[in-house]
Amino acid sequence: MTLIVLLLGLAVGVLVGLLGIGGGVVLVPAMVYLLHMDQHMAQGTSLLILLPPVGIGALREYWKQGQVDVRAGILCALGMLVGGYAGGLIAVPLSSRHLKGLFGCFLILAAFLLWRRPEPKSPLADSVAEESSRG
Repeated sequence: MTLIVLLLGLAVGVLVGLLGIGGGVVLVPAMVYLLHMDQHMAQGTSLLILLPPVGIGALREYWKQGQVDVRAGILCALGMLVGGYAGGLIAVPLSSRHLKGLFGCFLILAAFLLWRRPEPKSPLADSVAEESSRG
């Protein structure tokens, strides 16, 4: 079991750094199905796991490249602090079945939105279109 948990942490760490995702998206389902945890236990354990290392390794690399908006990050973190508390107050009284369903619906919605999202236009394409419309 220890080896499975260590390998799970390694795999999630790679995905966090590679895709910029929150590790809970992978950790919670993995703990429910691989470690046979209850949904509440998986979510609570995920929060404990993510508290210390949440992206510090990946953040270091993005920081070195100048790809971090500190102001937005701090403001969003403050919002997450309050939102996390409120979310916990809502989640704890729910049955595991309902909580698991809510988590699954969120993942489906996130996947659908990412799949449907149109490719952003590049600034170059916009300037070329403006030039051609002027004649």
